[in-house]
Amino acid sequence: MKKTILLIILSFALGANAQEVKSLTLKEAINYALENKADAKKAKLKVENSEYQIQEVRSRALPQISANGNLTYNPVIQTTVIDGAGFGQPGTTIQAAFGQPWISTAGVSLTQAIFDQTVFTGLKAAKSTREFYQINEQLTEEQVIERVANNYYQVYVQRQKLTVIDSTFKTTNKVKDIIKGQFDNGLAKKIDLDRILVKISNISTQRQQVLNAVQIQENALKFYMGMPIETQIEIPQTAFEVGPQALSEVPNTSNRSEFLLLKKQEQLLTYQKKAIEAGYYPTLSLSAGYNYIGQGPKMPIGGKPADGVYWSDFSSIGLNLKVPIFTGFGTRAKVRQADIDLRSIKEDLVDTKLSLDLAFANAKTQIDNSLTTITSQKENAQLAKEVLDNTRNNYVQGLASLTDLLDAENSLTEAQNNYTSAILDYKLAEIQLIKSKGELKTLINN
Repeated sequence: MKKTILLIILSFALGANAQEVKSLTLKEAINYALENKADAKKAKLKVENSEYQIQEVRSRALPQISANGNLTYNPVIQTTVIDGAGFGQPGTTIQAAFGQPWISTAGVSLTQAIFDQTVFTGLKAAKSTREFYQINEQLTEEQVIERVANNYYQVYVQRQKLTVIDSTFKTTNKVKDIIKGQFDNGLAKKIDLDRILVKISNISTQRQQVLNAVQIQENALKFYMGMPIETQIEIPQTAFEVGPQALSEVPNTSNRSEFLLLKKQEQLLTYQKKAIEAGYYPTLSLSAGYNYIGQGPKMPIGGKPADGVYWSDFSSIGLNLKVPIFTGFGTRAKVRQADIDLRSIKEDLVDTKLSLDLAFANAKTQIDNSLTTITSQKENAQLAKEVLDNTRNNYVQGLASLTDLLDAENSLTEAQNNYTSAILDYKLAEIQLIKSKGELKTLINN
């Protein structure tokens, strides 16, 4: 029995270790996020919900039909005092009870707006409401794309740093083997061997730190994608290529989703102001009803004339006109508040356009700087590698000290990390440049 349990546990462990690593290009990461991230899903739900909001507004222009019924018991019937002259008894007062102990009514009522400026304005705003949520969905998708792309490249940078650390660790171990051989043959000092062992220990510590950073960054990427954290992912090398960008093209900020959303919000606020101003207009509606009423000394339901219960029907049709005359200046105050909201969003439009122009200018500057830095750091890394190779050969021949060799290794590691960081700066600036042009969705097609 124990062997069976052990085999089951081992099979689960092997299954967990054999989990397939998912190779993930930027396009695949973005598509996954657009299908699985909560923000993207909620934006789609808001578009769907807008249709129901539109139906709600339209319902106010349609007939409202309802059925009603009630059953009333009057233990004490109210009496009315009337002049007896009407009954041939002048100079007397008659107390008469009108009504029956039991009264029951049932019927159908209908109301229909004929003229209501608020309803008409709401109908005009219905289409804009749908368009608002559609633009909001587009903006949300662009925000998801931006976050995924940024984190995708940051994961790649951390992995590149890990590759550099591993390469340095491998190179330093080779140097250790050389020094160990020299020490065993009496050609090197023990302090030289100790120094290289300390260097290897420090590299191992740095590797663990970078490994932790890789894991944290990968978890962040998976979060922004809406992917389960336990999923193993791998980013291919081709995802980190540096390509030319069209920097002379000036984007049209009026086509950006952020700007379009504010413009649509301005339109909705205009309709909101008109809806408030509709409070100055009269309203006219049609009402109609058809009812049955039963009265008698007993419960009318199921009663007959023989029991003293009588049923009769009645109906009514009417027009209801309401003309606002004075509202205590409440409507005027609401209109002025709506006007303030409109003026405020116009300022937001100006500020947003300025912000979008700034983002484009900064992205262009960062692209230029990053390209210069990439060229410089690439040449620097190649030079540092040549220096390390020469220094290693000189050290083996006794023409260079261990300090020179360790310094050359450190310089190569630093140059390689600087080159990787420069590429990250370029790719992040590239994303911002694409965003400033309103072309983030082109990342899906690449």
